[in-house]
Amino acid sequence: MPEPRFATLADWLSWQETLHPRAVELGLDRVRAVLRRLQPQPPSHAAITVGGTNGKGSCVAFLEAMLRAAGYRVGAYTSPHLLRYNERIRIDGAETDDAAIQGAFARIDAARGERSLTYFEFGTLAALELFRDAGVEVAVLEVGLGGRLDAVNVIDADAALVASIDIDHVEWLGPDRESIGYEKAGIFRPDRPAICADPDPPARLLDHARAIGARLLLVGRDYNFARAGQHWRWCDGESQLDALPLPALSGEHQIGNAAAALAALASLRHRLPVGPDALRAGLAAAHIPGRFQIVPGPVEWILDVAHNPHAARVLAENLRDRPCSGRTFAVVGLLADKDADSIIRSLTGEVDSWHPVTLGGSRGRTGEELAARLWDEGQRATPENEIIEACQTVKTIAAPGDRIVVFGSFHTVAPVLAARPWVSNAPLSLATEV
Repeated sequence: MPEPRFATLADWLSWQETLHPRAVELGLDRVRAVLRRLQPQPPSHAAITVGGTNGKGSCVAFLEAMLRAAGYRVGAYTSPHLLRYNERIRIDGAETDDAAIQGAFARIDAARGERSLTYFEFGTLAALELFRDAGVEVAVLEVGLGGRLDAVNVIDADAALVASIDIDHVEWLGPDRESIGYEKAGIFRPDRPAICADPDPPARLLDHARAIGARLLLVGRDYNFARAGQHWRWCDGESQLDALPLPALSGEHQIGNAAAALAALASLRHRLPVGPDALRAGLAAAHIPGRFQIVPGPVEWILDVAHNPHAARVLAENLRDRPCSGRTFAVVGLLADKDADSIIRSLTGEVDSWHPVTLGGSRGRTGEELAARLWDEGQRATPENEIIEACQTVKTIAAPGDRIVVFGSFHTVAPVLAARPWVSNAPLSLATEV
């Protein structure tokens, strides 16, 4: 094999961002051809693919935690990352180190020949390589965009889960839930479990599942769940679980995500048995940063990567379910291709003072533009240029009993996680992530 092209992970990633003519170009031909050269035989491990507009990261976290609690060696692939690229590829709960990722990149570079690959395609192939190297028993793979033509769909998963279907990425997936549902359903496979956790699945998703002969499992029909005080119960046609602990991830909607993860595991109970104790342990242990993540203190901070209308509605529900005695300040940054008006309208009743910030780059949106939209909605808004400056400004205004909600793009939440502007309130720890 020739010498690696680059000496650092940062250099590899910078190069990958410019290698392909388009940052996003859906399609399986390129990644499938390279994977065949890297891995001529299908993987020996089980695989679960997780897609959806929102909730897919949470479903991956639940699946990973429950499978690990059962003693399986688990590989998990997610995107995007918040602070480090290494977050995307985990083996037994640990982020893969730079050297291992660079080694996988070098093998992919040698195998691709003259084919160009996107940044995401490189990462997906690297995850598959590293999972094979590590001898994982099961891989849990999060779809990046859509499903049918996403690089993750190169794997014929043993079970596929679609967490939710809503409007997002319309330039690639279509303008309505029917079009988007069809793209999400592309991860289903003939005669294999196909779980849909959306209570109102689009007709095109249902039609596609039936047309290919997938074993479609629908919430409310094939599996059910209900909260009972500080516990909840789950059942399907073969088993029932009572007195389950509330999920470690906060919000009523997380019970639905956890229920979908249980349905996926139940559909594979003969290949990947997971006992009730492991299921309960995994529900209580799952964590994922930046999803209604709470940092307690005299002034509470809440971090949430809600960047589309569906996620904004969920954030609003979570804020209503967790009222504060004082004011709610919102620091928000959104990319230009997001439906800012719908996101704002979902949260206007929950926010007292808005502080929109500017996000740079080709997809960025200015704080001034967001402020203008907020003013049109009759909201009090003060535009800010930079996210950390905005947080520091709001921190000086906030009084005990108030809360600061930082939400929007991953590019909004990540710098705040890194800078930790709340340090005078309370240290961040996984114990406070909900």
